[in-house]
Amino acid sequence: MRLRPAARPAAFARARFVAGFLALPLLLYVVYVISPYVQAFTIALTDWRGVSASPRFTGLDNFRRLLGDDVFWTAVGHNALLLVLLPVLTIVVALFFAFLLNAGGARARGVAGSRFYRVVFFFPQVLAVAVVAVLFQQVFRPDAAGMLNAPLIALGLEPVGFLSDPGVALWSILGVLVWQAVGFYVVLFSAGMASVPREMYEAAQIDGAGPGRLFFRVTLPLLWDTVQVGWIYLGIAALDVFAIVWVMTAEHGGPDHSTTVMAAEIYRNAFQYFKFGYASAMGVVLFFFTVGFAALALRLSRRERIEF
Repeated sequence: MRLRPAARPAAFARARFVAGFLALPLLLYVVYVISPYVQAFTIALTDWRGVSASPRFTGLDNFRRLLGDDVFWTAVGHNALLLVLLPVLTIVVALFFAFLLNAGGARARGVAGSRFYRVVFFFPQVLAVAVVAVLFQQVFRPDAAGMLNAPLIALGLEPVGFLSDPGVALWSILGVLVWQAVGFYVVLFSAGMASVPREMYEAAQIDGAGPGRLFFRVTLPLLWDTVQVGWIYLGIAALDVFAIVWVMTAEHGGPDHSTTVMAAEIYRNAFQYFKFGYASAMGVVLFFFTVGFAALALRLSRRERIEF
């Protein structure tokens, strides 16, 4: 459909007005987001150690080295495990508590004091990640001062090395990550459930639906878009658990690399070994892991939108 001559100046003026508002944000995005990505890809092709003004171009040598780096692939495996378990556990627990708070009782009302419980669940979100890591260092202490080991020692049992046993340490990290994240998603899912028309719950209950059928037949389908967003955010968080691992664990990913992740290896190679080119190659791999996960999650969780 062609615009009438009189309408063209107004359309052009509107386009210039919109472009004027978009120009500065777009410029900032290019300078502070796209430009660092391009620099990281460029540095990954060099042997730059952070001090030379003219690093030597090495092509794909850094990526070839990654193929034989056992520590890096151990870190990839840990990230992959967290990528599967962190979203699943967090979303399941958050949905359970959100349903109790919003539609778990008679006539689709939540439990008494639900507003207070939302605040309690959200509390871990106001704590800095480093504070959470230091807090759980004390919780997991292997002596009588540890919150979890103190009862075991009092009963004459052997204390558990939550952060010192290679077979237990990563699961302890996973528990902390779920504890920290679940409160935010309880609030997020509660907001989504609150937007569901009350009449739909009442109609389902009149038809004899119990809490389980209410959740799977009414709540979850209408909340699917919110769950999808939470799944992607948690997956990206599972690929970036640097702070918790670096602060909580011995050797910043130990013991014996049993908790190391890709972000920790990137930091270690860049700022401890001064292998910025090699660390940038790891960063490029992490970038494609993240983008690939987001695209795959959107593809697999796509479904028809439910309108109400």
